[in-house]
Amino acid sequence: MPELPEVETIARGLDRRVKGDVIESVWLGSKPEPLKSPAAEIVATLESKKILGVRRMGKHIVFDLERTRVGRARPSGKAGKSRGVDQWVVHLGMTGRLLVCAVNEEVSRHTHAIARLASGRELRFVDPRRFGRLSVTHGFAAPGSEPLEVELDRFVNLFRGRKTPIKSALLNQSLLSGVGNIYADESLFRAGMRPRRRASSLSKEGLRRLYLALQEVLREAIARGGSSISDYVDADGEKGLFQLEHRVYGREGAPCLVCKTPIKRVVIAGRSSHYCPRCQK
Repeated sequence: MPELPEVETIARGLDRRVKGDVIESVWLGSKPEPLKSPAAEIVATLESKKILGVRRMGKHIVFDLERTRVGRARPSGKAGKSRGVDQWVVHLGMTGRLLVCAVNEEVSRHTHAIARLASGRELRFVDPRRFGRLSVTHGFAAPGSEPLEVELDRFVNLFRGRKTPIKSALLNQSLLSGVGNIYADESLFRAGMRPRRRASSLSKEGLRRLYLALQEVLREAIARGGSSISDYVDADGEKGLFQLEHRVYGREGAPCLVCKTPIKRVVIAGRSSHYCPRCQK
């Protein structure tokens, strides 16, 4: 599943390519799973709307759309108009992709939504496994704190006293929105902490190290375009490169890049975790 760096990379690419364009019409497929909002509501919200910008919130891609609403009648007798923002929210799930295509490009059999743009292009949502979700709203907010914006004191308070493994706490989207398996493993390695260690056992200094490691890993991954483990490509169809920088994730049995000890893999709450038994305590 795409995590924060991958979603950030896609959102930035889409913002660069479709910001300022207008959605002229919308086609939705017959499969009900991708639609978190009713089909008619999605179409009504998107059609004839200008794309003000595209951004990431947690693991979601949010399209801000210009909205014009008819207000109360003015003294002149004419109804006034107030501008606001509608939002098209896309969660990619495991295999979802948002592609900017020419109208004459072949449409994939796993395409569930097509937004025809005034520029003559199409924005297509393709998702073979149908775990992705499309919805519309007016004030979307991710459930947890933003990992790249949260301040140190807030970060420490989020985890201090929690009896769950620190790896599970990092994956709790109600605490931090956007951190996933890859970047939790990589951050814990750089901070020198085992994934099974209880969050409550970490000192303030330990949490400070983890905070700095997480910030470092996420920013490096964004700079490298994310990690292409399976299906992930960015808005331009290019693979990320951060998988070449992984120090523990997916390296079970391989020598630690620091001490040469074989990397171990354990399962915590149903999720694989990779760590170095010597470098991480």
